[in-house]
Amino acid sequence: MNINKLTFLLSALLMVVLPSSFAMAQYKVEMDKPEIAEITSPDLGGDSAKKNFKPKDWMEVEMKIKLEAKDKDKLFADKMTVKWHIAAKNPDKGGKGFIMLEKEVTHVNVPIGEDIYVSVYLSPNSLKRLTGGDRISKSDINDVGGQIIVDGQEPVDSKKGYFTMDKKAGWWTSGSLSRYDKIPLLNKDETPFKILWYSRYAELEEEK
Repeated sequence: MNINKLTFLLSALLMVVLPSSFAMAQYKVEMDKPEIAEITSPDLGGDSAKKNFKPKDWMEVEMKIKLEAKDKDKLFADKMTVKWHIAAKNPDKGGKGFIMLEKEVTHVNVPIGEDIYVSVYLSPNSLKRLTGGDRISKSDINDVGGQIIVDGQEPVDSKKGYFTMDKKAGWWTSGSLSRYDKIPLLNKDETPFKILWYSRYAELEEEK
């Protein structure tokens, strides 16, 4: 059997084995640049017992996106994973340069053709551990970037789902930054903002 026939047969076999949704579900994604904001802890006490409570600030990183699908009949993507990378100043005593905070957040039932937001957070304690205070400044965060994967695939647009705030996309692969696990990034459901602004954000996959 010559190489051309073998290549044809392998291609045909792959089309049979792979589900049709995989072959058709090609996506493009429009993304704004990530934005950093300070947001205050909500008071969710309601009518329960009153307690002394001084709200503290969280750091929120938020990004607006919109998915488009090659299959015009497709209304939702089943899963979308956002791989977040944040280059932050080294908080260790005598530490120099920047460290990397990382988080993968998986969303489900993501609507096609609709503006929607994704986000990650630093708690007040993590914020204080990182900065030494209760506020965030431009000198504390060097950059935010990452990649979006939809239904297990890279988007087919020119950016391949990569996003960044300031530097060239892919800076987190340079090897010059080490992962720092002492300060965790949180998804929205891991914060007291879980029930707030619900329709604004992509739905999170429930962790089992």
